[in-house]
Amino acid sequence: MNDPSDPSPRQDGGALVLAIEDEAQILDLLERLLRAEGFDVRGASDGTTGLHLALDLSPDLVVLDIGLPDRSGLEVAVELRRRAIRAPILMLTARGSVDDKVSGLDAGADDYLAKPFDAGELVARVRALLRRAAIRESELRLAVDDLELDTVARTVTRGGAPVALTQTEYALLEYLTRNAGRAVSRDMIASHVWKQPLEPESNIVDVYITYLRKKLEEGGRARLLHTVRGVGYVLRGPDGPPS
Repeated sequence: MNDPSDPSPRQDGGALVLAIEDEAQILDLLERLLRAEGFDVRGASDGTTGLHLALDLSPDLVVLDIGLPDRSGLEVAVELRRRAIRAPILMLTARGSVDDKVSGLDAGADDYLAKPFDAGELVARVRALLRRAAIRESELRLAVDDLELDTVARTVTRGGAPVALTQTEYALLEYLTRNAGRAVSRDMIASHVWKQPLEPESNIVDVYITYLRKKLEEGGRARLLHTVRGVGYVLRGPDGPPS
């Protein structure tokens, strides 16, 4: 069984799964079963240790027993979500009532499996939750070259360094990033960012494009935001095809 105090690096190629289960035999089974399927696994036998490991390791998925000795799995799930841990949670319980299932889902769990469980079903549910999480993460994080947007926190980094934007600048950049590689007109930008048609004499789009360029290119970084003559603007990587 893993030493819960050892936050060693993940094994190459495997998603990191944290199993929190107080029954030693079941925890050992979970660890062996998931490792055999190529996952990197950490184990904890109580809620407090499991919570600390989740905060330290940022696992890709948590398998969480509802009946833990020190604090219930429901309490742990609530605390994980309060601490902004977005990893999917598969709740395990010896109880199978609808009320228990609802309580687990309300606490922040993504799926629910009653014990005793079938090994194949457990692995299938873990894989399904990881697939859904990957899709969700790809929707929450947008990237073009070394530019990254977190659409939940509404933060931007370039080359790992934060880029401070106003709300309007962020809205403009998110729209351009969602349309990366595609030229968008000033009218399209105005209708999506300012929610109104562009006045014929207005240069507001061009002004904000200038603001963005200055911030994105600070420190001599390569240009990502390009002008497309007669059309508008396009966001693309420096190696992308010209529009």
